Amino acid sequence: MNPNRLLRNLNDRTRLLLILAILLCAGFAATSLVSYSVSRASIRDAIVATELPLTSDNVYSEIQKDLVRPILISSMMARDTFLREWVLGGERDVPKMTRYLKEIMSHYGTFTSFFVSDKSRTYYHADGVLKQIKENEPRDVWYFRVRDLKEPYEINVDPDLANRDKLTIFINYRVYDFDHRFIGATGVGLTVDAVLGMIHDYQERYGRSIFFTDAQGRIVLAGQQKNNYANVRSLGEIEGLAERAGEILRAGSGSFSFDANGQRHYLNVRYIPELKWHLFVAKTEDQALSEIQRTLYINLALCSAITLLVLGIVYLAVNRYQRRLEELATTDSLTGLTNRHGLRLLLDQAMREADRLNTPLCAIMLDVDHFKRFNDSYGHLAGDRILQGVAQRLRNSRRASDIVCRWGGEEFLVILKNTDLPAAAKVAEDLRARVANASFHVDGIAVHTTLSAGVARYRPQDVQDGFILRADTLLYEAKEAGRNRVCSEKPEGAD
Repeated sequence: MNPNRLLRNLNDRTRLLLILAILLCAGFAATSLVSYSVSRASIRDAIVATELPLTSDNVYSEIQKDLVRPILISSMMARDTFLREWVLGGERDVPKMTRYLKEIMSHYGTFTSFFVSDKSRTYYHADGVLKQIKENEPRDVWYFRVRDLKEPYEINVDPDLANRDKLTIFINYRVYDFDHRFIGATGVGLTVDAVLGMIHDYQERYGRSIFFTDAQGRIVLAGQQKNNYANVRSLGEIEGLAERAGEILRAGSGSFSFDANGQRHYLNVRYIPELKWHLFVAKTEDQALSEIQRTLYINLALCSAITLLVLGIVYLAVNRYQRRLEELATTDSLTGLTNRHGLRLLLDQAMREADRLNTPLCAIMLDVDHFKRFNDSYGHLAGDRILQGVAQRLRNSRRASDIVCRWGGEEFLVILKNTDLPAAAKVAEDLRARVANASFHVDGIAVHTTLSAGVARYRPQDVQDGFILRADTLLYEAKEAGRNRVCSEKPEGAD
């Protein structure tokens, strides 16, 4: 069906609710989406200008405590008077050196501490002499590299022989005598697992991805997270970042962004001279926007709930208003009975039901006797009270399935479903008697009135007007016969 035609076929109430729903949904959705768009732009600016730089500063402060501190410890050891005098004194009393190294470990909480003498090539450890350093030993290459360094120290990741080859980050510091001659290397170590734990802690605390690279862009350490920088070995392997890696490393520090996997990535880079590493703090746009996206979904859900609530209230109000209008259109305002318009709708249904089920249906037309004379004597307000009293007795004495109607003026019509003519005549007589025996109080005076009635039965294929007219004709026969009586059709087949 054509949508326009379908819309035209909807009743006014449905169209009203549909238009209201569209307006509410469009208004709420537009407000939520505009708010989301403004918030997204604001968050993007905040990420670049404030959030990542601030996180980078916080992480750097943590690094000062967790990673730079071991460099300071190694520097202190390299300048320690005891260590240099012990070496220059011929390296006597090895337990003194091992006690010194053990004290460094326990006091500063390092994983390992060591000293290698250039003269004796002895590797001293907190547990004693570990080994002799040899130039042709691959695992001793680090020492000879440190000996030839121009820089005072290096940071290196190697297995620790003293601790079952556990992967360790060593700070290897050159040691000079008092005349600035090289006499060995000293330092401390942290396990890679411990450092990775620190990075993971940073990531959990700040909700960012954090990793470190050396000057060549090789990733030295990275935490495990969604972006999984731990699975790549250099910046050149990160999609979208490879072409900018050189620019970022040359800049040393700053804020950058790149696109990868359909997402926008934001970076804040900071060079840490003590480690000779670059600190990268990264965040994806999805991470940043997840909170306002959730807020958007909550807003849309609330808007939907409010829309449904408003539509429900409007639906109930319209229904109630419509029912009230229908009630006013089908109810007599004076007596509360069904009026003529309502009666025609109900009678049509009753006639179809009688035809379909082949059940009897009868009509009783009633009229208040001498009502005009009563009105002239007592006034119209008193007449209204009489009509209300009669209507109440008619209504209270009938079944719920029967139809009691004020036909007009002082006339009433009762439709009896599933009732044959003799039974209907008996009902009419009962109604007449009830009213005749009743007292109606008007201005404190008890007055009496009577009814005349005509009873007709429904005939198959009857029309409403013909059916009611027969009852009305019989009513006038009763009035002509002296009033306060019932005239009924003769049963079918009677003379």
